[in-house]
Amino acid sequence: MPTAAPPPSRDVALETRFFWERFKKPIISIAIVALLAGIAFTGYRFYADRRAAAASAALASASSAQAYEQVIAQYPNSPAGADAYLLLAEAQRKEGKFSEANKTLETFIARYPKHELLSTAKMAMAANLDSMGKTDEALAMYQKIASDFPNTYAAPLAMLLQVYILKTKNRNDEARRISETILTQYRTSFWAGEAMQQLRLLKPITTSPEAAPGPAAPPMLANPAAPAPAPQAPPAPNQPQGVPSPKRP
Repeated sequence: MPTAAPPPSRDVALETRFFWERFKKPIISIAIVALLAGIAFTGYRFYADRRAAAASAALASASSAQAYEQVIAQYPNSPAGADAYLLLAEAQRKEGKFSEANKTLETFIARYPKHELLSTAKMAMAANLDSMGKTDEALAMYQKIASDFPNTYAAPLAMLLQVYILKTKNRNDEARRISETILTQYRTSFWAGEAMQQLRLLKPITTSPEAAPGPAAPPMLANPAAPAPAPQAPPAPNQPQGVPSPKRP
């Protein structure tokens, strides 16, 4: 039976040296790039953390519209810069500058369309429209908020604010329907109790037909009352019944 030939011997050290000599330059280049990338990333994180801390400190010390504008200008891409837009809009609202506040909120929404406080910004815009007397626009915006953010706190609040506006417009049937929807879909929310209160106020008062008085007829159409009988004079004393009394001179 023929025996298998033994495998050729391998010199590991020689092969390693050969591999190194052949790929030395690419390996060194990759290592240098990785090292520089690590240094750059670490430096960027350090810079970003320090900048974010500085932005947070600046926002914490700001208390006026001008100070919020400075935070936005100095730290436009920081979380504090995004929050400064909302605080600026609130400061403008307190000053009665509802139109300017809405422009600030529109800028915030355009720059941070995925921000976690996006629904809050839109609620503030609708409130500003209502304050300016633009109730139809505010109502439409509240409707869209309730539709776009159904699983947030903003949805039942936006629906409840619709109820208030509809009541001022005497659209009580729509207000009642929205209140019932809040109780059905958001029964465990904080706003369900207020919706129940509004539903009680909007519930029509019904009375039984027997207890309800009929409409009064106008005086000119009412049946005239029967005249009372004229009183009869009592008979004279000692005068027989049926005999006329003598006339006095």
